[in-house]
Amino acid sequence: MKIEQHLDTIIENFLKLKAYAPSMEEIAKAWITSLEQGNKIMFCGNGGSAGDSQHLSAELVGRYKMNRPALSALSLTVDTSALTAIANDFGYEHVFSRQVEGLGKAGDCLVGISTSGNSQNIVNAFLKAKEMSIKTIAFTGESGGKMKELADICLNVPSSVTNNIQEMHIACGHILCDMVEKHFFAA
Repeated sequence: MKIEQHLDTIIENFLKLKAYAPSMEEIAKAWITSLEQGNKIMFCGNGGSAGDSQHLSAELVGRYKMNRPALSALSLTVDTSALTAIANDFGYEHVFSRQVEGLGKAGDCLVGISTSGNSQNIVNAFLKAKEMSIKTIAFTGESGGKMKELADICLNVPSSVTNNIQEMHIACGHILCDMVEKHFFAA
């Protein structure tokens, strides 16, 4: 495939993504409500989605575009001791649900990022979050997978191709960070 064809695919996907603006508005409102109530946003994902989880958390805690106070967010993918201990003692499918149980509280938001929507460790985290009255937000590919059924809000971007899904996830995440940042800190 030529470079131009790759770029055409990206352009087409992003044009389709405009239809998902209402879901993104709903997610932004959920994040804002959680933060206004003194709660936090937790992110989780595997592989490239783990990278996105860390990236978006850092945008909120650090800064997106504005120098401003930190917002309460964390990625459940970064504590190697917790991840490896939980995986060893309970199984990899519980690496996020155990952290949600220990770190989460009612009113928080849990953002699960999975291109398939079927990552068992995120599904289990969503189940635990539901028990704890934590709002669940799924970033998935087109089908939504199991996470679509469990999520309070699902952003199932319009592609079934992993790299294209990831491109849209990080772009949507940036838009959401911008919306949250402007809500709290725009003059």
